[in-house]
Amino acid sequence: MQKRDWRVLPQRHPPRVTTVPTLRYVLVDVFTDRPLAGNPLAVFTDARGLTQDRMQALARELNLSETTFVLPAESGGTARVRIFTPRAEIPFAGHPTLGTALVLGGPLQAPTLTLELGVGHVPVALEREGARVVGGWFSRPAPSPLPFDGHDALLGALGLGRTVSPVVVYDNGIRHAVVHVASEAEVARLGPDLNALARVPIDTADVFAAEGNRAWLRVFAPSHGIAEDPATGSAAAPVFCHLLEHAGYDPSASLSIGQGAHLGRPSRIEVRSSSDRAGVPLLVEVGGRGVVVARGEFRLPDA
Repeated sequence: MQKRDWRVLPQRHPPRVTTVPTLRYVLVDVFTDRPLAGNPLAVFTDARGLTQDRMQALARELNLSETTFVLPAESGGTARVRIFTPRAEIPFAGHPTLGTALVLGGPLQAPTLTLELGVGHVPVALEREGARVVGGWFSRPAPSPLPFDGHDALLGALGLGRTVSPVVVYDNGIRHAVVHVASEAEVARLGPDLNALARVPIDTADVFAAEGNRAWLRVFAPSHGIAEDPATGSAAAPVFCHLLEHAGYDPSASLSIGQGAHLGRPSRIEVRSSSDRAGVPLLVEVGGRGVVVARGEFRLPDA
């Protein structure tokens, strides 16, 4: 019988285990109290270890108006938050601010969160029904007007000939061009040339009409890959301040803004201010509701 040399037999090794990082996110509809309305937002609740390029790629993959990434606080706030459109990181936006606070507010059980954003600290006061977070208000200084010489190009791209008040660009973290027209019907008829609008040096074109304490708003941001936004919290303060300055609006009155209905995503944004004795707004508060609609995860081997 031939003796077998066991040394030449193939060696068996345990299978190699590869750990794939799991990136979890929460999907929340903002500025609405019912699912599948308002403006959807994806919130990555633990973005530690992600590079800026990976955050941008994830935002592009989800292709929502904005996606946020939550990181540990660095300067005394509750959390640091980075905001990305499908094309770029931005220092501030309204529905990401409120939506991220709504997602974080449940487990944190705090009445007010302070988010560290690109524009600085932004406090968000939360509203609850029992233990459930259902809405909130964030506050920011009144936006400042900026020099702007692209009025003709802007109105041409929007297909508008006349406005009720002067076109003004406001700095609210990003550049909002506020265009005041005569009626809700005129807002509804808009059919802008998005390619031409993307060449105007602004971030968003905010076209609105107002009557009493109600306004109707449409917001276009093609330079950020957003043809039209269904709910734009960062536009609410510029619209409100524009009415104060150019339409004699009562600074003690609140304003209710409707947006997104013709996109099939109706939203409601509330705005109010605190003022000094001269009626000049010191802080503008923007509020609304929100509802969590989904949770998901990415499993990316090289994350």
